[in-house]
Amino acid sequence: MRPSNASSEVAEVLTRLHGELLSVGVDVPMVDRPDPDHSAGTDWRSWLDEVAGKRGAAAVVDIIGDDQVVAVDVWIVKPQGRFEVTRVTADATTPNRSGTLAIRAFEALRASLLELDLRARGRREDDGKPAPVVAAQPEPAGTSAAARSRFAFELGATALMSLDGVGPALMPVVGVGWAPRSSLVVELVAAGAGTRPIVTTALGSAGVRQEYATFGARYAFHPGDAWWPFFGVAAGALHTSLDGETSPTVDGHGIDQWSFVVDGGLGAGLRLSRRYYVTLAAHVQVAAPYAAIHFVDTLVATSGRPNLLFTATVGAWL
Repeated sequence: MRPSNASSEVAEVLTRLHGELLSVGVDVPMVDRPDPDHSAGTDWRSWLDEVAGKRGAAAVVDIIGDDQVVAVDVWIVKPQGRFEVTRVTADATTPNRSGTLAIRAFEALRASLLELDLRARGRREDDGKPAPVVAAQPEPAGTSAAARSRFAFELGATALMSLDGVGPALMPVVGVGWAPRSSLVVELVAAGAGTRPIVTTALGSAGVRQEYATFGARYAFHPGDAWWPFFGVAAGALHTSLDGETSPTVDGHGIDQWSFVVDGGLGAGLRLSRRYYVTLAAHVQVAAPYAAIHFVDTLVATSGRPNLLFTATVGAWL
């Protein structure tokens, strides 16, 4: 059931629990709660009977609380239309409280449904009828892996180019992250040792080599789904090397420059399995000071004012 005017914590518990159930193939319709301040009284039971009867529900999951999650109630439909409720709670000091509540509610629901199935099998065996074969439920994917695994490792490639004369450079990229909550990852990213684009004019040419390292955070929307959009911000250092190549009339020289860089990115992730995923993202980096390439007294190209990056990675929760 979807509470009205839910806070971000309530919405996160709802999203994660919804993702857990979808990941094992359970049909999960969403129903608006009729009264945010309901209690387990006659009116509430009547409404519960009506919802369960119309939808043929085996269980109803209700998140208690609007500003903050108080508990999660798991109502199981028993034979003859009776209900049995299990209340799941977690202390306010529990790490990753939203994820913990979602996992506990999922486990309570699975245990109750398994108990009903075992009782039904026992009755069939008493009647002398063979019990049907039930496929084993796979372990919940996606959000449960992120909830149990706080550390992530990513490896991939990025294409970096400027908007002012420096062509794309392909380089490997590596990242390590820590997730204080399912939707937020604090990460360290580094890239370098890639190709060297050449800036060429009639007076000569210059090879441009760049490396960078940034530290920042990435926020994901609906991390329990099969794919999720995200945005990130970071800051760090950009190293630019310029190697001038001589012509008959001009002497070339090399320059190394370190710059402060700010990075902003948008992208999307796709879950491959319980622990593995891929991401695609586009970034804008602005450097200060930016690198400028001159031939004699003529400015022919700049880098870091800004740079564009397109990144693809494969990641794993460790």
